[in-house]
Amino acid sequence: MARVQLALNVPDIDDAVGFYSKLFAVEPAKRHPGYANFVVDDPPLKLVLFENPKADARLNHLGVEVMSNDEVAAHQARLDDAGLAPIDESGTCCYAAQDKVWVDGPDGAWEIYTVLEDSDTFGVSSAHATDAESNDVGCCAAMPESAARCC
Repeated sequence: MARVQLALNVPDIDDAVGFYSKLFAVEPAKRHPGYANFVVDDPPLKLVLFENPKADARLNHLGVEVMSNDEVAAHQARLDDAGLAPIDESGTCCYAAQDKVWVDGPDGAWEIYTVLEDSDTFGVSSAHATDAESNDVGCCAAMPESAARCC
């Protein structure tokens, strides 16, 4: 089963976690300073929250989580065949080792990914997501000084 990912910039992570826990009747699957990740079964949704009180927009980025590396590879081949030039950015991101491709659309970048395993570190930056603070291409979110930045 695939699920849509919605990544949001939130001004206060604790308030947002409290609200979304009640809204979707589920606690975060991952919680770190300035970061929360919900796996919602109904509706199928991966909700990712980045604490960023200075963000100009609530939407951070969009994605599709799939369940296997084979699915990522199949999407990458399909997108390539369609002339959309997907970019492989597999690695550690958002406290998880991932197989991932990005594709730039007219309204921003989308990621298609699968989580291989959890990680204790946030990861590295992506050149395909908007930096919430500067609106420049760079990273998904402004993370606390103690965390690396990634998407």
